[in-house]
Amino acid sequence: MLLGRLMNRTIDILTRLISFPTISSATNLPLIYWLQELLAKKGIESWLNFDATKTKANLFATIGPQIPGGLLISGHTDVVPVEGQAWASDPFNAAIRDGKLYGRGSCDMKGFIAATIFCVENLNVNALKSPIHLAFTYDEEVGCKGVRPLLTEMQERGLAPTMCVVGEPTSMRIVQSHKGSRNYRCSVKGKAAHASMANEGVNAIHYAASVIGKIEELADSLQKERYPESGYETPCDMLQTSLIAGGLARNIVPSECDFTFGYRYLPQSDPDKIFQHIEDFGLNSVLPRMRFKCAETSLVFEKLSDNPALHAEINSEFATQLSQRRGVQGIGPHVGFMTEGGLYQQAGITTVICGPGSIEHAHRPDEFVELSQLSLCSDFLSDLFLHHACS
Repeated sequence: MLLGRLMNRTIDILTRLISFPTISSATNLPLIYWLQELLAKKGIESWLNFDATKTKANLFATIGPQIPGGLLISGHTDVVPVEGQAWASDPFNAAIRDGKLYGRGSCDMKGFIAATIFCVENLNVNALKSPIHLAFTYDEEVGCKGVRPLLTEMQERGLAPTMCVVGEPTSMRIVQSHKGSRNYRCSVKGKAAHASMANEGVNAIHYAASVIGKIEELADSLQKERYPESGYETPCDMLQTSLIAGGLARNIVPSECDFTFGYRYLPQSDPDKIFQHIEDFGLNSVLPRMRFKCAETSLVFEKLSDNPALHAEINSEFATQLSQRRGVQGIGPHVGFMTEGGLYQQAGITTVICGPGSIEHAHRPDEFVELSQLSLCSDFLSDLFLHHACS
């Protein structure tokens, strides 16, 4: 198949998908409308779930009988930026070199979407005894924002797939568990003063630093609590401060300081517990010291994103079944990167991660997917459709 007509069609689809610069900050509608048109040519109806600005949309389609259950195939349409990266070729113009297809999103994760569309185009829809659902989402890269309203509308429409495959790059190995991710912002408001009278002000940076110091203390503690039996390459929770901004000039006591911090945690961990430690320290230790100097000061925490972990024990039977299907190299290790899979699982859908390419090649300049991986993915999905929907 790799060098034949069928593989060429997958490459053609992927080339077109890459040509749409669907960076998360931009619209994805041209790509979505193009996918909708391809499905319509196959006689497959789809509906769109728009964001508040009407510039982005999720696409959802059901193929086959309109009955409960079925298999959901999911992929996100947005990609990360290319600014500041040195590419050997145009990132939005696919190029094939040495058995690899280069382009932004080729690996993460338009290659999977291309293989899915190819398999759908060659699917005997009339033979389906169970539905196959397709979900192509927006804004996964910036906090899995698109899949949330999609899940809400799916529930409203009475759509409840039984199983789901999210096609993030796993080198076509079945991944049944990944870490969860949370991100928070802390906004500290102090009191400005001239630097020569620093004692009259409340230095927002200094007090923000106190909270950051607590985060560092907890981060060091978490890295010592390792769980090698968990199967993760980094078998511990990770906590870090990632962004900080504050101050106006070197001779002014800074009245404001904002910083963000993130928490990557194992499925068995309690993210609320860690955040509670940080919030309690900020509100019960740092803020009283600020308000002793000035009652109008404040320290506020805001949750920016919450992407749940994917739990292996819920997916083990489904994962084992899939690993036995043709074209799959078996069950892979648990992974540290997050996906939409945790949200599907949270909605009651048994979910695994499996897609072409390696996460090591995602988000980088000269992102690529091996053509052999695309071939494996097409074989896997074709067999999966036949086994789960036609038998």
